[in-house]
Amino acid sequence: MKAIAYYDGTVGSPDELMVPFNDRSHFFGDGVYDASTGANGKVFLLEDHLDRFYSSAAAFDIRIPLSKDELGKLLEELLSQVEGRTQFVYWQVSRGVGQREHVYDPNMTGKLWVYIRAEEMLDPMVPLKLITLEDHRFEYGNIKTLNLLPSVRYSQIARMAGADEAVLHRNGVVTECAHSNVSILKDGVFYTHPNDEHILRGIAKTHLIQACWRESIPVIERTFTLEQLENADEIIVSSSGEFCSFANELDGKPVGGRDPHTLGKLRRAVYQEFLDYTGIDALFDR
Repeated sequence: MKAIAYYDGTVGSPDELMVPFNDRSHFFGDGVYDASTGANGKVFLLEDHLDRFYSSAAAFDIRIPLSKDELGKLLEELLSQVEGRTQFVYWQVSRGVGQREHVYDPNMTGKLWVYIRAEEMLDPMVPLKLITLEDHRFEYGNIKTLNLLPSVRYSQIARMAGADEAVLHRNGVVTECAHSNVSILKDGVFYTHPNDEHILRGIAKTHLIQACWRESIPVIERTFTLEQLENADEIIVSSSGEFCSFANELDGKPVGGRDPHTLGKLRRAVYQEFLDYTGIDALFDR
């Protein structure tokens, strides 16, 4: 299969599956999600993603109907049915099904969704074009809720501007991108926004930091400004679908390209981790 879908125990194609009208995700975006990349029947960094998923659900008092172990087995069982060298693996839980009202039954059991499709990973050797936008999202950036309307808007603005991603900032202090984390290299040091309510604790970013430790690259987790972003030796964009991409353009101006050696070490480290974890030989045809 090229894609598979799951809802509350039912499996089918994304076009076949039906979701109840009163699922609270329809009215309120009342749910949380997580996503990763699959290869060779394995969900990359599955344990990390499940930990974040269950933490996000607990933050909003959402009851996941399966244990972590049961959900992990389900994801890999469904993944084994989808073709391709790599796959996009997405899952979410809505609070459940009930009459539309803002309050909810605290005993309601959530409804689990899974969506997996064949998808090639982005080539990290291809540079990105970025734009900057003011961050007007609400104060739950650290939780992967379904409320992604601002991110959809920021992503569309970037697309219309001919850019690949939008870097968000609050009064000139960089937070993250519309659907990625952003970090910088300066004078051999890896700088990244500390984990707080303004950003998602990116698992790819976390593993970039771990790669820095292995490669003896100093790490400083503190905020940095738009000016520091513009003057960085390298700008690194990371997500579960692109572990270590780099930018060569920001708001139409050239950036980065001044520390390819450190960037290359990090790129090799995180992609080798993926190859080792999944057991595949190569990601890209070159």
